[in-house]
Amino acid sequence: MFKIESVLDEAKKRQKTIVFPEVSFSDRTFEAVKILQKKKIVKVLLVGDASALILRDKEFEKFDIVNPVTFPDRAKLVKTLYEKRKEKGMTMERADELEKDPYYFATLLVECGYADGMVAGAEASTATTVRPALQIVKAKNKKDPVSSFFLVYGKNKFLKGKALILSDCGVLENPDADTLATIASQSVKSAKMFGFVPKVAFLSYSSKGSAKSEYVDKVRTAFEKFQKKEKDVLCDGELQFDAAMVPSVASHKAPNSPLKGDANVLIFPDLQAGNICYKTFQYIGGLNAIGPILQGLKKPINDLSRGCSVNDIVVVSAITALQCEEKEKTEKTTAKQEKQNVKQEEKEKNPKEEKKNKKKDK
Repeated sequence: MFKIESVLDEAKKRQKTIVFPEVSFSDRTFEAVKILQKKKIVKVLLVGDASALILRDKEFEKFDIVNPVTFPDRAKLVKTLYEKRKEKGMTMERADELEKDPYYFATLLVECGYADGMVAGAEASTATTVRPALQIVKAKNKKDPVSSFFLVYGKNKFLKGKALILSDCGVLENPDADTLATIASQSVKSAKMFGFVPKVAFLSYSSKGSAKSEYVDKVRTAFEKFQKKEKDVLCDGELQFDAAMVPSVASHKAPNSPLKGDANVLIFPDLQAGNICYKTFQYIGGLNAIGPILQGLKKPINDLSRGCSVNDIVVVSAITALQCEEKEKTEKTTAKQEKQNVKQEEKEKNPKEEKKNKKKDK
């Protein structure tokens, strides 16, 4: 049984600083940050004019508020933006102008360490929120894409208290097989963040060869690539939705599937399928659909659906706090791995020297 309260409680323990660039012009964000502050789910940092916000509600006297124009380290942010984008034609004048944009400003605060993560998108398109993140924070691994997932949960006769990860429903329009496999790997990490034991299904309109086309081939190839890479993860593909999610149907359509109709991480073949499905879950199924939550960035920046509720913003903020913690663990692991790689390279370059050192040790 999945309970969203466990996510909120875990975020409280971590007390990460999350910046909100839309509070000045978003009533939903305005209400959400008051809840976050009152319940101490995250440390709230607001972008805007302090005097205007306080005039609107005296409660904002208790908040940390930063203004892009008067920010003490504004020059540092402008220079960071210039350095990040100069090879793409960025000038200092343009960087100075863009820094005043609340979305770019908030992203720069995350990149430069003034905040741990950012939540926005209630009043803007995904492109408006994600573009600065891709330009400034960038992907964790250069070769891997930045993708997204939705966390779906709630009371429903079908799910029976189970939660699902749906990927990618918000960013990548038509991923190839290699990209789908990477999305699945990213989604497994996201699932583990919530305490799931991942069971991954690569979805299609075909189940185990019941139809043949280049679209089915793409999904099957993605599954095979993922299976070779993530040997310890329970997975299957290509599967129709019912074969992945309904045990009685799975027993007929995919009797040899290790998932047995109990998948909890669903990988969609393209953005159209994923986006349609999550909205169907949300509005027809009566479930909560939180996201899109970005995965694959160096630091957590998250985009809200423009149809989000106040509660959605609160939950996305808590998830962003959990991603901050995951990032710290990843950095430590990466640093350790890099040291090991350097040592291994030195051994391979100087095998004779290595033998001498061993003799000396004896």
